[in-house]
Amino acid sequence: MKKKPRFFCDNCGTEVDRDVRACPKCGRFFAAVRCPSCGYSGADEMFQGGCPMCGYSAPPSSGARDASLQNNKKRKLFNHGNFGSTEPLPAWTYIISIIILLAVIAFISYFITK
Repeated sequence: MKKKPRFFCDNCGTEVDRDVRACPKCGRFFAAVRCPSCGYSGADEMFQGGCPMCGYSAPPSSGARDASLQNNKKRKLFNHGNFGSTEPLPAWTYIISIIILLAVIAFISYFITK
């Protein structure tokens, strides 16, 4: 039993056919497909076997665990538009930022007092 991807309109939630370019209910034009699991967007050709990033709706395979690990690595490398991440930046980024800020302030104050 092969699980096939299902497609829905982002605007009204109506299930639509894979090849439809506009929602028959609300008329919204579809420019890309978005995965409901990870939010990755792309051309519909990329989603023929499920989501290329997280594997959502992909048929299970013998190496499903390995594929899942690979997809998680891809998701971490290619995190498209996830600007609301709660992971803190490394300490060195704060230190470098403070050093640059102090250098800019010193540079400006040098020319103001001169």
